[in-house]
Amino acid sequence: MKTGNDKSREYVQVVCTVGTELEAERIARAVVEQRLAACVQIIAPVQSIYWWRGAIERSTEWMCVMKTKWEKFEGLRRAIREQHTYETPEIIATPIVGGDEAYLAWIEEEVGGR
Repeated sequence: MKTGNDKSREYVQVVCTVGTELEAERIARAVVEQRLAACVQIIAPVQSIYWWRGAIERSTEWMCVMKTKWEKFEGLRRAIREQHTYETPEIIATPIVGGDEAYLAWIEEEVGGR
């Protein structure tokens, strides 16, 4: 396990929710093909309850969880926005503060330096 004071801070996990399984698969395939994410896990269904335009809404959504490097985040964010159907999509990056060395090396191999 890596600690929080080392190279693992270069990596992020990005979460994005979408309205359909097809949209989740389309975005996931695009960002992996473009080497903006090493992998995307699609979790579904998730129930979201949120404020939107002054009212509480409830939606069934699909959550995409992506692993990448911080330096790839801006390109990943743009790629998601280009294909996303929501006016204000959830795109949140969280630093990976620790991880298995082999897994982090795999992320590096798939998205690093390209």
